[in-house]
Amino acid sequence: MDLAQQKYPIGKLQLPEKVSEAQLQEALQTLETFPKQLRELTHQLTEAQLQKPYRDGEGVWTLRQLIHHISDSHHHAYNRIRWTLSEEQPTAKVYDQDAFAKAYDYSHAPIEWSLRHIEVLHQKMVYIFRNLSEAQWQRTYIHPENNKIWTLEEVALQYAWHSKHHFAHLQNGIARA
Repeated sequence: MDLAQQKYPIGKLQLPEKVSEAQLQEALQTLETFPKQLRELTHQLTEAQLQKPYRDGEGVWTLRQLIHHISDSHHHAYNRIRWTLSEEQPTAKVYDQDAFAKAYDYSHAPIEWSLRHIEVLHQKMVYIFRNLSEAQWQRTYIHPENNKIWTLEEVALQYAWHSKHHFAHLQNGIARA
């Protein structure tokens, strides 16, 4: 597998011009089932495996760091959803995910903490998403890194993709470990 395939094993995120109801339902299904699938994939990982990088390359995260990243990234998504529903087109707070990954907890904390966090986050996200009105799905926030305006429909698709993207990373990393 070449490096591009290792980086984007399911391809890069591609958002449709208009999000369909079927695409939204598929995204919500992914968000709903991802925590269980993640737990099943990772429950037998050893400490040695958790310390292995998930792909080739310089400065690549370990499987443990990747699991903690998913938790933090989806926590940011949850906050952005809440802000988008309670403020008029907020600007998202960005964070340096590589700096987060260098923190002590990413290298040493049990993955169980992040797995439980992901379970709760996804329950809350899916609950919120399943109860949005059509108008609420169209609410937006601005991501300051590229000034992209994100609708909540797009956010649902983005984090469903993000879940699958890193799940594939973990599958590939486990096969390498």
